[in-house]
Amino acid sequence: MAGELDKSLLNEHKEKHFTAGEVVRDIIIGVSDGLTVPFALAAGLSGANASSAVILTAGVAEVAAGAISMGLGGYLAAKSEADHYMRELKREQEEIIAVPDTEAAEVAEILADYGILPHEYTPVVNALRKNPKAWLDFMMKFELGLEKPDPKRAFQSAFTIAIAYIVGGLVPLLPYMFIPTVTKAVLASVVLTLMALLIFGYAKGHFTGNRPFKSAFETALIGALASAAAFGMAKAIQG
Repeated sequence: MAGELDKSLLNEHKEKHFTAGEVVRDIIIGVSDGLTVPFALAAGLSGANASSAVILTAGVAEVAAGAISMGLGGYLAAKSEADHYMRELKREQEEIIAVPDTEAAEVAEILADYGILPHEYTPVVNALRKNPKAWLDFMMKFELGLEKPDPKRAFQSAFTIAIAYIVGGLVPLLPYMFIPTVTKAVLASVVLTLMALLIFGYAKGHFTGNRPFKSAFETALIGALASAAAFGMAKAIQG
């Protein structure tokens, strides 16, 4: 009866939590770098008095190389995370078999840290000992703080970061596709990219739980400083 009541209450109360954190993180990594790096490159080449065609060619090449590099980085990071999880899973599984009493004591210690008394956690410990799979899952989550990674995570991360980088990287290059005069193209690129950085920064702050306006300002400031540094350095080298 109590179990049916609990199920009824759970069905009535649907919590709305944001669960796409890893995807959003990948998008943030890809777009933020995509907006900033090609923007700085285009500004630097503009400062060196390169033509719009040269800037566009170099920019597209950078976006392509950057997308591959960033995607590969995302893949390797996710793959390393999955490999680490499997190593720890195997080690924990061996410990449960080799030293079950020690592992049971660790379960008791974890539960005690939550303020659960011995007479309350002892039945839980005994129940876990009878269910090795649940016991292993408990140790992975609560002792090591590791969640089982999605097997498709590495490829998804690589694809998401690469596409996000391309989308972000094309924004500062768009003016150079349509405006042959470099001085006009660079101004249009600055305005367009800063607007994109503000919008992206606001969205990033909204989804990550930070203050959206502060996030928008910081994101735009970083992009502006990067492009200004590249432009100034090109001018200084040219003399």
